[in-house]
Amino acid sequence: MSKRNSQASKAAARERLRVERERQAKKDKARRQIIVGASIVGVLAVAAGAGFLIMQANEPSGWDKAAEAKVVAPANTSGKNGSTVTIGDAAKNTVHLYEDPRCPGCAAMEQSIGEAVNKGMEDGKYKLSFTIGTFLDGNLSGEGSKNALSALGAALNVSPEAFLDYKAALYSKEYHPEESTDEFAKDDYLIKVANTVDGLKNNKDFQSDVKSGTYDAWAMKMSKSFDDAEGVDSTPTIKINDKKIETPSDAAGWDAALKTAGVTK
Repeated sequence: MSKRNSQASKAAARERLRVERERQAKKDKARRQIIVGASIVGVLAVAAGAGFLIMQANEPSGWDKAAEAKVVAPANTSGKNGSTVTIGDAAKNTVHLYEDPRCPGCAAMEQSIGEAVNKGMEDGKYKLSFTIGTFLDGNLSGEGSKNALSALGAALNVSPEAFLDYKAALYSKEYHPEESTDEFAKDDYLIKVANTVDGLKNNKDFQSDVKSGTYDAWAMKMSKSFDDAEGVDSTPTIKINDKKIETPSDAAGWDAALKTAGVTK
């Protein structure tokens, strides 16, 4: 091979190498642009997702909206927003119960002295007053207390007797769930329990009120009344003529508490 041919070959080789380097450089640049573009899209997607989650977190819940909604108070209530619930004849004495639907202590109280408490009201010894809270929803997460309270409003709208019987059923051993569960958040469960109560069994108006949340706003106002109640920081709390007492464990203890409070017929 002559020197001239060798130089020409080298020049051709250098040209091919230059062309290959330019082609590879363009390929690398295109790949970098794709990677950067994908990264930007990913960042935007994450940002959009985070923004959506933040927006969702800041969006008022149905219960937040209910707290600001116009109140439809159940029948058999009185006072501002229907938050006063008093059952019984015009006796001079008042027994005031403060409860939360998910409260296991309230369920224990209902199961142990509920009948005795109701009988004293029926016998005219005292009026029964109720203030029901929903603080356990906040403590345990969920909405079962609020939903059950709204359903109790629907029962109260039917009659005071339906309210008392339904409250007893919700607190019964058979139907009161563990406080860590949120069965009362399910309308179907609340209706299932109601179908064990004579005044509510297959009651279409009651069922419609539960499903549509007719008394949701009322429940929120009632819950606010509980939060504002003086000297009440736990459930159950019992006051006889505005004086808080220890919760009795049985009917005999209830009778003794009444005598100590000076409650006679």
